[in-house]
Amino acid sequence: MNKLKQVFNKKAFIPYITAGDPSLDITEQLIIEMSEAGADLIELGIPFSDPVAEGQVIQDANIRALSGGVTTDKIFDMLKNVRKTCNVPIAFMTYANPIFAYNAEKFVEKCKEAEVDALIVPDLPFEEKQELMPFCRKYGIFLISMVSPTSDKRIQMIAREAEGFIYCVSSMGVTGIRENIGDDVRKMVKLIKEVKDIPCAVGFGINTSEQAKNMSEYADGIIVGSRIVKIIGEYGQNCVPHVAEYVRMMKKAITDIL
Repeated sequence: MNKLKQVFNKKAFIPYITAGDPSLDITEQLIIEMSEAGADLIELGIPFSDPVAEGQVIQDANIRALSGGVTTDKIFDMLKNVRKTCNVPIAFMTYANPIFAYNAEKFVEKCKEAEVDALIVPDLPFEEKQELMPFCRKYGIFLISMVSPTSDKRIQMIAREAEGFIYCVSSMGVTGIRENIGDDVRKMVKLIKEVKDIPCAVGFGINTSEQAKNMSEYADGIIVGSRIVKIIGEYGQNCVPHVAEYVRMMKKAITDIL
């Protein structure tokens, strides 16, 4: 059964890491330790040479992972090993090119085998999701819809057909740490909830516990990537306890939000 349905029974903390940065062994440890530290869903990036939605921090992580010889098949193998001891829900974050180069149906079938629960594909337009959706439905994988401040009138159209949860991009531009996050996301969540009772998770820019707490007042989940990837970049092979501590802090910040 797809585990995503249980993620949003409470306010969810969703950390992002790039698979293979600094190594797949460390990625495996990070998944397990972040789960134990309170992560409700882990967003796992498949490294790609042209990650158009990513800022410099995650771009660098992609380069480090690819330079270390990470491949999609090695990531699948690593996840199968993780699943021997860890049942945390996992969403792949990747781009259309790696999926279709791999063979879309084969990719989604392998996701099923590795117990991946969802796919997030930032460069797959809503109008073209049928290129992938039939395979996702066949193998029980949620294809996650994304909305941003520029989605405007399309937000409710996207929401009506969304499954699993909706990824709400908090601000324009690529991923990265931001000091200030605008109020647009509150409006997006309101528009979505008017047409469908579906969880809304907010990402792009969040990095402090105060930001997470504030966003959790109206969002169902908080996604943090660049701050965690920055910690991994700073500590390298010794990053696991530092990332786990950060996850504990952020989870605590949103736990008491009703």
